[in-house]
Amino acid sequence: MRPPILAMTALSDAAPASDCEPRRGSLGAGKAIGPSCAGLSTDYLNRYSEVLMLIEMASEAPDLADALRSWKAIDYRSYFAASGLRLANVALAAYEALPAERRLAFEKLVRAMDELAAMAVLALDLKDDPDTAAFVPVVTAPIMHRLIARATSFLNSGGAEIEGDAAGEAQAAIDRLMACVSPAA
Repeated sequence: MRPPILAMTALSDAAPASDCEPRRGSLGAGKAIGPSCAGLSTDYLNRYSEVLMLIEMASEAPDLADALRSWKAIDYRSYFAASGLRLANVALAAYEALPAERRLAFEKLVRAMDELAAMAVLALDLKDDPDTAAFVPVVTAPIMHRLIARATSFLNSGGAEIEGDAAGEAQAAIDRLMACVSPAA
């Protein structure tokens, strides 16, 4: 198993109020985070890349349905607590060192990815037809790619602010998927 990718953070000489407070002059207000937040790991996001790959392949490989159905949401803490990865404790410590509002913003982004993945899996499961199987990744993939990129940026930056409305974007895709699987009125 490969080791997790660890975030590198830009640090300045200015002493912050806490180790995870933004440092003035490093990357701009709200961009750079202190040393105790270095160590956030993107390994957790592999789960979303994997489910996205399965969703994208589902139209050509219907036998992936069982793998898709078995996918379950898991939070960052639980993932690393159960992972057995060599640096899991570093990733957990860095996550706990984040300011609460940054951690909550990341968790909101993760919930949006979880809900989008779950709805895509449900749509593929409810409608066993080739048209739906082709439509689901068309709706899901672009938004999931953006959400994964935002989460990656957050972790690689050591917890910088998350840009955009992840929940709104995910909900728009979920609404399109619901329209696809709901019977016409």
